[in-house]
Amino acid sequence: MLDRLRRLISPAPSGAAAVQRFEVVHEGMIYPVLVRRDARASRYTLKVKPSTREAVLTMPARGSLSTAHDFAARHGGWLAARYAKLPAMVDFVDGAMIPLRGVPHRIESRFGARGTVWIESPTVGEPRLVIAGDPAFVPRRLKDFLKREARRDIEEACARHAAKLGVTIKRITLRDTKSRWGSCAADGSLSFSWRLIFAPDHVLDYLAAHEVAHRAEMNHSARYWRHVAAIYPDYERAEHWLKRHGASLHRWG
Repeated sequence: MLDRLRRLISPAPSGAAAVQRFEVVHEGMIYPVLVRRDARASRYTLKVKPSTREAVLTMPARGSLSTAHDFAARHGGWLAARYAKLPAMVDFVDGAMIPLRGVPHRIESRFGARGTVWIESPTVGEPRLVIAGDPAFVPRRLKDFLKREARRDIEEACARHAAKLGVTIKRITLRDTKSRWGSCAADGSLSFSWRLIFAPDHVLDYLAAHEVAHRAEMNHSARYWRHVAAIYPDYERAEHWLKRHGASLHRWG
């Protein structure tokens, strides 16, 4: 059976550019596609972003929407294969397994227990993240706990690397970013994804060093990378981990 294509155009608020979307139907499954025009694009391309699980079709600025529709329709099988390879999403619920600093922990809801969230690491068996109170509060309480842990680790790592490099930091902000793990503003403010708490310690430590090094050099020149190497010599190992596993950090919660 031939793939079918259904258009779904979503108008933007007055004064904003229209957001174009349509759906590709392949073997009974529907795949929404976001269309973006790019003045730098010379051809039509289609990709699935692991962080957002969104299919995005990029087209030349003067390209034809009908051509974009046809292009996406011809790639219905490719979309199905890409989505099939994405790791399953894991909610913050009782019994789920999530990584904390790269180590798998079992989420355990304890109704009636006192406290909020804590870690239990028995000598035998798997580590646990225990959440007290009503099970309905598990997602919020666990997310708040993970953000606090991420902030503590990131602030410690940034302070340590800043001292090595002899630079100062204005403030640190945590966000749930999709396209970058960290950033450095010209005024010395640093921003990081709180999801780094899921990654192994050396990955978070490297990202802290990466952004702190921008306090000395606001670019990615050879001089900048010499600063990174000076405060975190094993940076290539962390870069390799991020390239292979970074997208998976968005599947938790």
